[in-house]
Amino acid sequence: MSDKPVLRIGLIGTGFMGKAHVFGFASAQKVFDLPYQLELHTVADVTEAAAARAAADFGFAHATADWRSMVADPEIDVIDITAPNALHKEMALAAISAGKHVYCEKPLAPLASDARQMADAAAAKGVKTQVGFNYLCNPMLRLAREMIAAGELGEIRGYRGLHAEDYMADADGPWTFRHDPAGGGALADIGSHALATAEFLLGPITEVMGDCVTMIGRRPDGQGGTRAVTVDDVGRAFLRFANGAQGSIEGNWIATGRKMQHDFEVYGTRGALTFSQERFNELHFYSTADAPGRHGFRRIEASPDHPPYGRFCVAPGHQIGFNDLKAIEIEGYLRAISGEIPEPFGFAAGLRIQRLVETIQRSSAARQWMSVTA
Repeated sequence: MSDKPVLRIGLIGTGFMGKAHVFGFASAQKVFDLPYQLELHTVADVTEAAAARAAADFGFAHATADWRSMVADPEIDVIDITAPNALHKEMALAAISAGKHVYCEKPLAPLASDARQMADAAAAKGVKTQVGFNYLCNPMLRLAREMIAAGELGEIRGYRGLHAEDYMADADGPWTFRHDPAGGGALADIGSHALATAEFLLGPITEVMGDCVTMIGRRPDGQGGTRAVTVDDVGRAFLRFANGAQGSIEGNWIATGRKMQHDFEVYGTRGALTFSQERFNELHFYSTADAPGRHGFRRIEASPDHPPYGRFCVAPGHQIGFNDLKAIEIEGYLRAISGEIPEPFGFAAGLRIQRLVETIQRSSAARQWMSVTA
């Protein structure tokens, strides 16, 4: 029996991301020496039957269709929110008011003003928060940031970031909550990942020039008619960074054939890096210091030399996966709750990404460069 303190988890939402979070909790307990013993206490879904099925499938002790009662339960320490985006604010604020730590999937909230309320409330209450940007937990991204910071690429001149998928490419696909004008669109949904990666690698973005376009203007409404789409199918922006670098990002959910193209390219005076999420156990490095006739990008393969890869596999080249990144994210969050480290990507960081998204959207509408507020 563990002598570690118990941390009891309450999960709201049992879809794809809810399942990914459960896998992350389970894996984190197996591969890391966590500061807590985790207990899957209660899961909430829209009906009692759905919640009961999820509890049986995921291993929760309790189930409910009333998320408010779960938030109020004094036994629960952490509220994990994987419900639709528009519900994040109400749920998070209720959890914070109850003194719970809050783990929330991205985007933090549909609007920056909402995210600001959430971040301020968490800071005032003193609870620990985490927003689900688990791609940043990839050991290869951490290696890239270390190489850039160490000057291995020299002065950074250019950056290109892209997050492209095709889950909205079918024009006959139905209108969903992701098409809601309040915070919907490709830039907010997946371009936010490209923005988070850009700042993770190069630091603050100071100015943006946006271009957000809607390619599929109407979608089936599920009732025999159609509904207008006003959010972007593709959101792009030119970027200027505080360190003097310039570049671009794109969020695109109608990129036919692309399933998970979360890519970046970094160009410096002494070298370059390229990365693709579709092969996310690899980082490619070009060095101008190579001898003539030996120039070219070389592959750096993820291995135990790139912590915490070795926690999952003792051999290079065997690869870690998406749910492993969730486990890494959860391990960092739990250490923040215990006071060992600062929040890896808390509500303040989630607010920052939403502010970037909205500045790009305003820039697109105004057709001009805009400064990003701190």
